[in-house]
Amino acid sequence: MMSQTNDHPDQEPASERRDFLYYATVSTGAVATGAAVWPLINSMNPSADVAAAGTVRVDLSGVEPGQRITVKWQGRPVFAWRRSPAAIEAARAVDLDELPDPVDETGENPNLSGEEPALDENRAAGEDGEWLIVIGVCTHLGCIPLGQDGAAVGEFGGWFCPCHGSHYDTSGRIRKGPAPRNLDIPPYTLGEDLQLVIGT
Repeated sequence: MMSQTNDHPDQEPASERRDFLYYATVSTGAVATGAAVWPLINSMNPSADVAAAGTVRVDLSGVEPGQRITVKWQGRPVFAWRRSPAAIEAARAVDLDELPDPVDETGENPNLSGEEPALDENRAAGEDGEWLIVIGVCTHLGCIPLGQDGAAVGEFGGWFCPCHGSHYDTSGRIRKGPAPRNLDIPPYTLGEDLQLVIGT
């Protein structure tokens, strides 16, 4: 019996050619699959108009001390209040032991780095505490509390939800009623020029 030898030393063995064809075919198929699937995945990203609605810019320079305004952000009202010194003093005089919800978690106040006491200093914008920005949705069942007109402010000077009787103080903290937690605070920045950007 004669041994088989490769008569053409410059030719690759058949198994190496098959391996090359296999890897080339698999690579081409992977690239083609990625090219076909990418538009589907990309279509799940929010459209430009939805992304633009995620950020709201408001000029607060015309708001007088004591005045409250409402801004719509992501379909929810956001209450911006330029508090008077008396309102700030009332908010800062509250002992945390008096609060049903004495701690703000990151989900309730995304401007904090973690879980923090619900002190007015942690909830208000800036050290002076003149501005309070809260999401105007009762944390009990999602009603819109009254008080933006400065009239129906409840027993604690902030907001009052007449649906089930939740009372919020001048820092948006729940003080009385069935609401389980303080009014949430949106992610925002407030510049020295009083340009409020919600949804940063």
